[in-house]
Amino acid sequence: MWERIFVDIVHAIVRDGTLHVTLPSSRKFSAGSGEPQITAAITETDRLAKIVKDPDLGTGEGYMEGELVIENDDLRGFMGLLLGNMRSGHQHWIQRAHVNVGKHLRRVSQFNPARKSRENVAHHYDLSAELYDIFLDADRQYSCAYWPTDEITLEEAQLEKKRHIARKLLIEPGMTVLDIGCGWGGMAITLAEEFGAHVVGVTLSEEQYSLANKRVTEKGLQDKVEIRLQDYRDVTETFDRVVSVGMFEHVGVPHYDEYFAAVRERMTGDGIALIHTIGRMNPPGITSAFIEKYIFPGGYIPALSETVAAVERQRLDQMDIEVWRLHYAKTLRAWQLRFEDGIDKVHALYDERFARMWRYYLVASEMSFVYGQQVVFHLQLAKQKDSVPITRDYLYS
Repeated sequence: MWERIFVDIVHAIVRDGTLHVTLPSSRKFSAGSGEPQITAAITETDRLAKIVKDPDLGTGEGYMEGELVIENDDLRGFMGLLLGNMRSGHQHWIQRAHVNVGKHLRRVSQFNPARKSRENVAHHYDLSAELYDIFLDADRQYSCAYWPTDEITLEEAQLEKKRHIARKLLIEPGMTVLDIGCGWGGMAITLAEEFGAHVVGVTLSEEQYSLANKRVTEKGLQDKVEIRLQDYRDVTETFDRVVSVGMFEHVGVPHYDEYFAAVRERMTGDGIALIHTIGRMNPPGITSAFIEKYIFPGGYIPALSETVAAVERQRLDQMDIEVWRLHYAKTLRAWQLRFEDGIDKVHALYDERFARMWRYYLVASEMSFVYGQQVVFHLQLAKQKDSVPITRDYLYS
């Protein structure tokens, strides 16, 4: 039974391009037609049942456990084939059923009060510091870089991102800035060093808090940068500017109003906020079951419609909204190449299973930006319409 349903699912998805599959029974079949041609094998009968019950989770776990074997380990080609077809609307009813059920459960799965938020953050960001050294840039920017040209390095692209955000914030020397989800302190340090700002950065990760403070001390910026181990909801001061990079994805739909209310309350009357978040171009959906279980528990990629609705309810004016399309695909590809270059270090830190899990996460994420619906949104927000210039010229002058 499982074999028959599995074959039906593959035929429903793969129409453009060809997937050749060998089943545990040694039966072989092909789905789709034309290029690219990808060859894979399922080695365990139980894996078929798991993929049928949850195609997203079952496929990811299959690769992680070595029960989904792709010829030449061409995971990028495999994921590109699947996601490209799904972008064209080719899906099985089981996939649509999972999405519909997941939508009804969002307010439970994404309920992230302070304690759960700390647990979710620790799951991912309190992993070994050496792991992040392997694939991130020296500044540890763990969010989408900005690529005005392909002829720059990852380090340069991440610096371009920080400077682009700073220009949107119109920061002047002496201004105060709240950095919500400050990570390892890179944005706070740049805003202090290059733009003369006084920055308070908050994070829930103990590893990030420790290293960020160490970096601030090494830079001699203790008088300009304060890093706190604190939930953004517990901050009480007001600031000239609010910035939040790669954190909104962890908030959860039930907390959108709470989040934007906090942004509004923390801003001065003529303040400006810049929210940088991964987003989806399609309507509200659900989180990948694999990503939810293994990578970002409690996380969710928002649609612009549900994000802006919360912005409107909290009486924040939208000054500008910019959409970055392929910038994150380029960033993720750079991370993948560094990860593979350091794969021996990954094995030393963890094991082959972890390495395959992380590889799947990086590759699936890249392909979601190349073939799927994922982009990055920049929301520039304020309380007053005249808080920023009425054209974008100031960003590029």
